[in-house]
Amino acid sequence: MSFNLQGQRALVTGGASGIGLAITLALAAQGAKVHICGTKAQALSDAKAAHTEIHTSVSDITREADVLSMFGTIASEWGGLDILINNAGIAGPTAAIDEITLADWQQCMDVNLTGTFLCTRSAVKSMKQQGSGSIINIGSVASRLGFPQRSPYSATKYGVIGLTETWATELGPHGIRVNAVLPGIVEGPRQDRVLSASATTAGITIEQMRERVLQRVSLRKMVTANEIAAAVVFLCSAAGASITGQSLSVDGHVETLVR
Repeated sequence: MSFNLQGQRALVTGGASGIGLAITLALAAQGAKVHICGTKAQALSDAKAAHTEIHTSVSDITREADVLSMFGTIASEWGGLDILINNAGIAGPTAAIDEITLADWQQCMDVNLTGTFLCTRSAVKSMKQQGSGSIINIGSVASRLGFPQRSPYSATKYGVIGLTETWATELGPHGIRVNAVLPGIVEGPRQDRVLSASATTAGITIEQMRERVLQRVSLRKMVTANEIAAAVVFLCSAAGASITGQSLSVDGHVETLVR
């Protein structure tokens, strides 16, 4: 059984930090050539400085022109793409449905769904020509459980599952596999911000919110970005060659998101 990705060409959206960076480094460690994109030039520059083997571009995946330009660069430099990791996403607001603005709702839809659509549409063109490819959509435990106070986020992450299963069926005859990885409560600064927002809404301390959240995880622990990355590598590798249309939860078994 091999996890070797030597020579594979990969794009990781939102790859400069957090889960995206962990996935980037895991793919590179297995021999893949990796291009990452994001909207924060400094974060991309810092990632490049620390890991000189990766390629970077400042690209807003919600803008069609940016996506087309980025894929044009990848095509001219690499001739195509073997792996697409649709990782870029935002948490959206933490608020009751009657308090969420249309602007906040739309921003979440634009990044988490429209960006995924635009990148996949471009990637599939070269993947069809070569008759192979692996697309991994990063969903969430909120792709399978209702998430009170997080309507836009939950809607987009359920949408990721719909896209995954639809594209797996549509693209399978072309040799392209499409799967989703659903992270649970992932350690790191982003989760700290989410917990802080939830704690404020609930009127408790962040420590109390953390304890409340972990009581609803069967393993009573958060997962790490590296654990998410390991699942991605598995699905992209020869070990996952017959796996498509699946949603793999890496979450310690989150039982409920009701807090």
